[in-house]
Amino acid sequence: MARPVTLFTGQWADLPLEELAGKCGEWGFDGLELASWGDHFEVDAALRDEAYCGAKRELLERHGLDCWAIGAHLVGQAVCDRIDSRHQSILPEEVWGDGDPEGVRRRAAERMKDTARAAARLGVQVVTGFTGSPVWHMLYSFPPNDWDEVARGYEEFAERWSPIIDVFDAEGVRFALEVHPTEIAYDFATTHRALDAIGRREGFGINFDPSHLAHQFLDSAAFVEEFADRIYHVHVKDSRKRLDGRRSILGSHVDFGEPERGWTFVSPGHGDVDFEELFRQLNRIGYSGPLSIEWEDSGMDRDWGARDALAFVRRTDFAPSGVAFDAAFSERVEG
Repeated sequence: MARPVTLFTGQWADLPLEELAGKCGEWGFDGLELASWGDHFEVDAALRDEAYCGAKRELLERHGLDCWAIGAHLVGQAVCDRIDSRHQSILPEEVWGDGDPEGVRRRAAERMKDTARAAARLGVQVVTGFTGSPVWHMLYSFPPNDWDEVARGYEEFAERWSPIIDVFDAEGVRFALEVHPTEIAYDFATTHRALDAIGRREGFGINFDPSHLAHQFLDSAAFVEEFADRIYHVHVKDSRKRLDGRRSILGSHVDFGEPERGWTFVSPGHGDVDFEELFRQLNRIGYSGPLSIEWEDSGMDRDWGARDALAFVRRTDFAPSGVAFDAAFSERVEG
């Protein structure tokens, strides 16, 4: 059986969950990866109201949908980041508070602990999200980096996230970091470094999204092979490079979809990701969890795009073979 196909609701949080679930049920999705913003999954309500999670489950089931993961990207970003005014727009008011950076980071960490508790109440064993990074601003190495400071950034990441993962472990939930520029891990080397920093704890793994490797010229299937024991969840998202000698891989400080950008996100199947090879590698490592479409394409209507992406995944994903293809060759034909 092919893997279940879900939709990550983060880019649809402007719609009430009831409306979005109705659409996704009609379109044929197997479930939703619920974002912890909008009204899709409210962490504080899940912990405050004993009936909340049951009501969410009932809503999903009414539309023929399941849920295997909760998305906590926005609050997770603030745990390790250098906080500035941009964070206010993505954080709940009670997490932002007075905007004092250390206070924001501490409140974000507490909300992530609560997210593990709330996910357990919903019966979900994976929370996807971001970690933020104390060292992303030193990416380009000019002015010249103090490499001890970079090392200290990874230590800080472990200090801030280890108590969060303690709660995840206690609740029987795993955190899956979306390896992504601006995070503590964004490629092969930094993923190894982040895992080592946190002691390669079982509670801390990867939400693999190939779109964030594509514009770095990295091999998605090779990444899955290298981190096979840490792939806890998978996003299906695509990216297209437009590097013609005039557009930059660095993004040029222009928004996604603008013609000046050297790359942008597109609907799955319309970009540079080799999904067939990725799905083959997921088969090799035994990944049977959901393929969660994270739909982002500024040049395409999202309702049309969600249906198109679902059809693409259904058409492209396949179960591994249970037998060797040439096994029948050795069968003796009785005359």
